[in-house]
Amino acid sequence: MITRRGFLGGALVVSAPLVVPGLAAAAGPAELAPTVFVRLDGRGRITATVPRPDAGQGVRTVVALLVAEELVVDLADVRVEQAPGDTARYGSQVASGSRSARQLTEPMRTAAATARCLLVAAAAARWGVPVEECEARGGSVHHRDRRLPYGALVRDAAALDPASVPVALVPPQRWRLLGKTRAGRVDARDVVTGRARYGIDTRPRGALVAVVLRPPWIGARAGSVDDAAARAVPGVVAVVPLEPDAAGQGGVAVIARSTPEALRGREALRVTWHGGTPAADSRRWLDELEAALPAPAAAPGPVAFEATYRLPLLAHAPMEPMNATAHLTATGLAVWAPVQDPGGLRTELARRTGLAEADVRVETALSGGAFGRRLDTDVVLEAVACSRAAGAPVSVQWTRDDDMRHDSYRPMSVHRLSAVVDGSGLPTWRAHAVATWPLTIAPQIPPEIIKLSGDQFRYTVPGPVDLAVLPAPIRTGFWRSVYAGHFQYAEELFLGALGQRSGVDQVDLRRRLLPPGSRLRRALDAAVERAGATPPGALRGVACHEDFGSVCAVVADRAGGRVRRVVAAVDVGQVLHPSGVRAQVEGGVMDAVSTVFGAQITVRDGRVVQSSFRDYAWLRIDRAPEVDVVLVPSDAPVGGLGELAFPPAAAALAVGSGHELTGMPLGVEIG
Repeated sequence: MITRRGFLGGALVVSAPLVVPGLAAAAGPAELAPTVFVRLDGRGRITATVPRPDAGQGVRTVVALLVAEELVVDLADVRVEQAPGDTARYGSQVASGSRSARQLTEPMRTAAATARCLLVAAAAARWGVPVEECEARGGSVHHRDRRLPYGALVRDAAALDPASVPVALVPPQRWRLLGKTRAGRVDARDVVTGRARYGIDTRPRGALVAVVLRPPWIGARAGSVDDAAARAVPGVVAVVPLEPDAAGQGGVAVIARSTPEALRGREALRVTWHGGTPAADSRRWLDELEAALPAPAAAPGPVAFEATYRLPLLAHAPMEPMNATAHLTATGLAVWAPVQDPGGLRTELARRTGLAEADVRVETALSGGAFGRRLDTDVVLEAVACSRAAGAPVSVQWTRDDDMRHDSYRPMSVHRLSAVVDGSGLPTWRAHAVATWPLTIAPQIPPEIIKLSGDQFRYTVPGPVDLAVLPAPIRTGFWRSVYAGHFQYAEELFLGALGQRSGVDQVDLRRRLLPPGSRLRRALDAAVERAGATPPGALRGVACHEDFGSVCAVVADRAGGRVRRVVAAVDVGQVLHPSGVRAQVEGGVMDAVSTVFGAQITVRDGRVVQSSFRDYAWLRIDRAPEVDVVLVPSDAPVGGLGELAFPPAAAALAVGSGHELTGMPLGVEIG
């Protein structure tokens, strides 16, 4: 049984007094708020402010667990609220790069621990006893047979100087909740009962609705607009041309009093289009990428094997289509939207509108999936432009067709790999040539960063990685695992092909190429042990990946034309929320099954062919495999997770597929 006696004594790791720089918050007369992340009111109610958006990755639950642990209360005693966009107050607010838990753990723990230590110091002073004789637990401070609830101590604690009180963090060996509880998400009940409010549900009083008639082919711009019939539709109040870049991707918006009226108005529009690339074809784009591959690197011996892999465009396809609501006035701007960087968006909107940043408010709604798509600001710019035109708050709603055909897609890429092998068929040198596109929504990212983020090869096989980056002929953006999902997929496919050619078992091949005692080797061993023997008649694939300070090894079994079981062993350092880890890995596996066995975006005659889940072949629940997640014990710091599982899961599925490996998806024309 864990004792909490002496939390402020020698049983704790006591640090120097610590308040997060620049984040001190003024507390009210009956409120304790040593930082902007945590506050307690006079009734003892605890509120944790979550600075990063929750796009399904569960960051709100992790924050609540961190705060509950340090304040020694139950998870249910912590209320979470979402912070508005304000980087000056909250620091970076971007949810990307699997960074939220890694970067919030210490600030959140410190904020809650500071509050706890202030409460204990206040109680000790009131009783006239040493601080070391008091302990916090269950929402009260205790001293022998007496106690004071947190609420009764808030005023005294708020009067103390936080810099005068040493802050003691609860050491991991005394954790009650973190890494131990199978708690679900703090908002799960609201989500399943429909009480949760997503961006698509947000509608301020008096808000209008807009839908956009979008270019029929890539890059087209509206010419003449005949909007007479659209304006005649009951409920339509305005028709607004939208210029590309200044107002999103461009098109013609129909603003109405309701979504059905806006859709009917859009159907009645007559628009001529010009420019763009009406003959664009994604197969030709892949051919151009392959032709642009860097020249073969000089090998230290005879090249024994060479292979080329082609990877298609992928859509994000979040369950909640893109949406945003904006209200622009002469003195300010308010935005309500599910976004992944509310602080950065606020800064961008201030720059674009000419308003002071203090006059721009960005409220982050719950997001029904994101996967990188909601780092793009196009839908928010549309909402601002529509509000400017209508003189009222406007909610822009994308349809599923809009979402699928006007995404910022994962770029295409082509990979050529070659290897020199030893007498047993193991590679002793390998070269990887890559041709791909940049991310058009983040043009500031240089090619060297593309290579650095994508090349996560951890096997003890030397060799160069050479990259060619061509201009993107279509809008591209961040997609779960970004370029690592390209590079690592191709690398693992190539290793799998080498193993098949040499007759070396896939597991043994990787064990012999991974450094002994490495985290990745331990994860591979754990995955193989849990998977057990290959079932009769099954095809087995294996793959490994290390990124974001975490590692993942995947074993996948396929039989009867279906993926039956996937075992993923993950070492994410200190595990904060075990159920959340499993959920993230399961999501990565489902994305992998979907993309390896069917989902891709193709372009014909300048148009994206796919328009919904009918033809963008995402995994259905009745075809979902069993997913077994193994948490590998680790003393490493908290690692990233949201993007970790997709690359090795996709590669393991492909390596064990039985198909000829030419890229992704398998068994169909790519591109």
